[in-house]
Amino acid sequence: MTASRTIPFIVATIFVDAVGFGIIMPVLPQLVMEVGRIDLPHAIEVGAWIGLVMAVATFLASPVLGNLSDHYGRRRVLLLSLGGLTVDYALLTIVDTLPWLFVARALSGIFGGSYAAAQAAIADITEPEQRARNFGFVGAAFGVGFVAGPAIGGFLGEIGPRAPFVAAALLAAANMLYGIFVFPETLRPDRTRAFDWRRANPLGAWQTMRGLPGMGGVASVLVLWQIASLVYPMTWSFYCIAQLGWSPGMIGASLAAVGVAIALGQVFVVGPAVARFGERDAATLGILIAVAVYVGYAFTTSTLGAFLLLIPVALQAPVQPSLMAMMSRRATAETQGEVQGISAMAMGLGQLAAPILLTGTMAWFTADGAPVHFPGAAFIVAAIFGLLAIAMLRRLPRATRDADQIPPSVTV
Repeated sequence: MTASRTIPFIVATIFVDAVGFGIIMPVLPQLVMEVGRIDLPHAIEVGAWIGLVMAVATFLASPVLGNLSDHYGRRRVLLLSLGGLTVDYALLTIVDTLPWLFVARALSGIFGGSYAAAQAAIADITEPEQRARNFGFVGAAFGVGFVAGPAIGGFLGEIGPRAPFVAAALLAAANMLYGIFVFPETLRPDRTRAFDWRRANPLGAWQTMRGLPGMGGVASVLVLWQIASLVYPMTWSFYCIAQLGWSPGMIGASLAAVGVAIALGQVFVVGPAVARFGERDAATLGILIAVAVYVGYAFTTSTLGAFLLLIPVALQAPVQPSLMAMMSRRATAETQGEVQGISAMAMGLGQLAAPILLTGTMAWFTADGAPVHFPGAAFIVAAIFGLLAIAMLRRLPRATRDADQIPPSVTV
């Protein structure tokens, strides 16, 4: 099996997911205020609940989609998810009440769970020692999408808060058509397994995780890191308005700059960092840098300072690919989709907590009755969770070249 047709499609799929995720960020405050007919402080509060609903949907859907991909294959699950995202973005162009906005974002969370199947497809065709690098390419695709999404959202958001979703729907539909014609199935028939609802739910996935040596520790780090790293998508647009007074266009430009930093880091930093330090130490260094940046954003009040702090964001790039590679090493060839579903579920747990911990904290510190006006409070919370992730990560045993003690499964 060759990667020449698989990796480009996976990269395009993650790119489209990232565009769809990022495209709403510059216009979310305006969309919530318009649909709910509320002011900014109340919109921040509603934004926290929207994030929570989306996280619940992802949390429930991720193990299901991961297990489905272990039975039916990666191709069917990914194409179905892209079709669902197309419908979801079309719905976002016409929603006119807050309940329907919540429904649309729940659908985004469900079909966004395809990330597990995409990661599993990469694992199907990649030797274990190359997975961190190839997961880095997936991260780069997310970074590029994170450039395009907010840039598109910011530009079209100047026209109106609904305009960006037309572009997102067209992109998802185009990628689905692309996949129909070029994406081969990566899961070998002899490695499929029966779908079991007892394993395809969060509780069942938790039991499976406990049965895999060392999986719980890495998953715990991933949860803590997810909470910390979500400070950008959960609060950035609101933070930029409340602390820096930016317009949607400026918010889109700043998010594009974040995406550039992420993409450059995934392409140029991940491989050398993992080769030099190993997966565990590379992740530790990346989280340390992220914590320092979070503290900086908590207190900066200038546009120049905000953009300067974007530069070291590239150096936190090894964190996610390294953690994903550490989890992948603990899976067999038959359970790659399930384990990637577990990783997506772990990220979903972080997404469940993040709206209350991050957006909720910002809402409290920007409300009229707050003891002090401090929009940067969410970044302090993110820094705390980053430090907790480091503490948990350093407790994990060091294995030779981070290869752990489970014999790796190799597919060609």
